[in-house]
Parts: sequence; C-alpha cells; structure tokens
Amino acid sequence: MVTSYPFNVPRLVIAAPSSGSGKTTVATGLMAAFSERGLAVSPHKAGPDYIDPGYHALATGRPGRNLDAFMCGPELVAPLFAHGAAGCDLAVVEGVMGLYDGAAGRGELASTAQVAKLLRAPVVLVVDASSQSRSVAALVHGFASFDPQVRLGGVILNKVGSDRHEVMLREALEEAGMPVLGVLRRAPQVATPSRHLGLVPVAERHTDALASVSALAAQVRAGCDLDALMTLARTAPPLDCEAWSPAAALTRSAGLTSASPAFEAQGPEGGAPADGAAPADLGGAPGRRPVVAVAGGPAFTFSYAEHAELLTAAGAEVVTFDPLRDEALPPGTTGLVIGGGFPEMYAPELSANDPLRAAVAAFAASGGPVAAECAGLLYLGRSLDGKPMCGVLDADARMSERLTLGYREAVAVSDSALARAGTRLRGHEFHRTVVEPGAGAAPAWGFTHPERRVEGFVQQGVHASYLHTHWAAEPSVARRFAEAAAARR
Repeated sequence: MVTSYPFNVPRLVIAAPSSGSGKTTVATGLMAAFSERGLAVSPHKAGPDYIDPGYHALATGRPGRNLDAFMCGPELVAPLFAHGAAGCDLAVVEGVMGLYDGAAGRGELASTAQVAKLLRAPVVLVVDASSQSRSVAALVHGFASFDPQVRLGGVILNKVGSDRHEVMLREALEEAGMPVLGVLRRAPQVATPSRHLGLVPVAERHTDALASVSALAAQVRAGCDLDALMTLARTAPPLDCEAWSPAAALTRSAGLTSASPAFEAQGPEGGAPADGAAPADLGGAPGRRPVVAVAGGPAFTFSYAEHAELLTAAGAEVVTFDPLRDEALPPGTTGLVIGGGFPEMYAPELSANDPLRAAVAAFAASGGPVAAECAGLLYLGRSLDGKPMCGVLDADARMSERLTLGYREAVAVSDSALARAGTRLRGHEFHRTVVEPGAGAAPAWGFTHPERRVEGFVQQGVHASYLHTHWAAEPSVARRFAEAAAARR
C-alpha cells in the first residue's frame, strides 16, 4: 500500500554536538518509553550505521530503518521515512555524529541537519554537560543559530552530576531562551558494551540488550518530559511526499547507466539476466517462487530492511539462516545473500560448521547467484585469521589495526548477478579487516571517490565486496538478483 500525501506523523530528530554525547541512549530510551505508553513508534537512524537500528527495533517492535542522504540521495529521505512511519503515532530519528557533520568535503550532505530539514522535523539536542555549566548556553546558542533552517526545539542534558549542577545548567539555558526537555544523571549501569566497530549488536546479547533497553526507558521516563517532547513532535508540519514502495520502486526502475569510461567493463560472467524489463511475477504456482537465503544470526547482523522488501516485491521468497547453527542452506535455495556483521568474532565457530561451508562452496561452484558484502566477503574467502572459510574466493582475510571507514562512490566494473557493468552506486566501507588480494581478475567495483581503485570479486554468479550499499538507491539490482535466482529454479 502506498501512503497518500501530504504525509504527517509527529516526529523528532535526536541530535548532539558530537559523537559520544548520548544520542543512542536518549533516542533508544525515548522510543522504548513512548512504546510503553502504547504508542506505535517508528524508529529511524540517520547515516549508514547498522547496529543502532537493532536496539531501536528492540525498543519499538518495528524494523529500525536508515535514512542516508549520501547512499540513497536526499530525494529519497522523506519517502523512505514515510514508508517506515506509515500508521505510526510517533517517529524518532537518531542522528549521526554531530548535528552538522556529514560526508567529508560535501557540506551538509548526509548530516543530521540535512535529514532534519528534509523531514521538516524539530531537533532535540543531547548535550554532554559533564564538564560545563553556564557555557552550555553558548554552545547551544551556536548550534541553534548556525543554520536558521534547522529548528532546534529543546535540549536534553546528559551526564549531569548533581542537583546544583542541574540548577546552573537550567539557569543558563533559560537566559538563552532554550527549553530543557530532560535531564539525565550519570548512569553507567545502563551503558551498552562496545568494541572495535561500535556497540555490540543486539543479536549477540539479546537478553542483556532487552535489559539495557528497559533500563534506558526507565531513565528517560524519570528524567525527560515526555509530554513536552510529544507536543514538540506534533509541531512538525506535513510532508509533501509519497511514501516509498518497493513494488513502485521496481516498476519505476528503468535500467542502469552505461559503463563508465573510467573503468573498462569486463565480459559477463554467470549469465545474469539483462535489465530493462518491468519487474515480472517470478512466483508462478505456489511453492515456485525463487528462494533467496539471507545469512543472519550473531555473525551476520548487518542488513537494511528495504533489501528483503525489494527482493520480495521482485517475486522472491526471502528465508533467513544462521551460518553458526544451520548445517545446510534453506531448502530450495536459488540465491544467496551474505551481508555484513562480525565473522571475525566467530571465526572458529564458522569454520567448525563444515557442512554449511561445503554447501555454500557447492552452491557458488554451480553458478548460483551470491551477493556478499563485507562479512560475506570474508566468509567466502579461503581463511579468516587462519581459520578455514568457504574457499569460494582465492583470498585470505585477517584482522588489522587500521579502521577503514567512509563513504564511497563506485561503478560496477564487471557484469554480475547483482549489477550490470556500469551501474553506479554510492556505498560505505566500515571494517578493521584486510583481504589479500583486495580484488580478483574481474573486480566488483571501481571506486571513483574519494580514491581511485578497484575492489572485490566477480566470478561465476558471485559478487563479493567490502562495499555496503543500499538497494533503494538502485532497485534494479534487487530485480536483477531475483531474476538470477529465478533462473536457477
């Protein structure tokens, strides 16, 4: 169902002056606290992060969804928001980094401020007040006045040390005319554990994560004026946009761009279907829909909800499996998606599952379509930190001290089951591992910005790369993959 427009739902953007101020604490706590009131809360995250949306989903019982103006384009932010928030009583958007921080060298692009403006949403600024008193007013004044199009509706003070500290902060902000909508004291018992790429995902600590979310809700209920926050959320005006729909997106998708002269396209491998035709009903009789198996479980937690929705709209049946536990691919698998996650934390367990590694290798060797991103790339290689993996790719992976992080502009170098050569996508890299070699004879992507290099592997039906992409930006890749899976029935 496509939501009609103008579209309206009360909404808040939770931002901060910088990372580490407590955005996730406040946003997740608010989502949980409002959900406990019986409201249908739609959770969203600005930027490419996969981990925070897992906590958001736990707090609300709804899929956490990303709003990334770099990967999907500013024009899709409001439609994707409306898609996720349809039928909800409130939407809460957690920002990324500092309020005005975005893609490097691109001005406001992909910043929380840009998302707030695109959603016409009031912003609540979470301020770490642990080392300041009256100066908080100058800080907040600067953020409120920097861009007049960003509407800063109030402040939540985090890590407040005492009653006296709170009084000084409130007095300063009252002079500045900025409402204080909440005060949270230092509460280390509510902290969620982190490691090399951020918070530990929900799937790895589900019981403890439930307790953390419950504690965050209690902290926010005690320290925040929920009624005032809801009143502020209701000041957001209607959005003149049509909600994104996976079926409509596939219908509108009119094929891919021509090959870029910057990277010579390789010859087709794997017999992937051509683009250009409208999405077809691939299902046929009951039980005849192509089965696309999607890796899940604690080792493979990174996914965007829209990917499964696009595959389903393209006619596929999406089935999740856990490479840590399941010893075979789901029955009837004709396509395989292995997304991101933390296989490096589970290398011994993944390696010990010999039957599944053999099944994945056999599926790939038969020419079956495989789309692998980051963690999936590591899993398909020969080894990970010395532990045998699936051996589909002649490459080895290991942990590294160096963090690779940032947005990328890419063009598909080789035809594959996922993308035709010349397909242009924006994506994101985020890993502390190294794969050697970094590219195969037929690379997956050529990066055009911020650096020029080729990366990843295309062989037979396999497309494997470090690059995380958001298929809503180019729905034809989902259609192409579903068609490749259907051809295997």
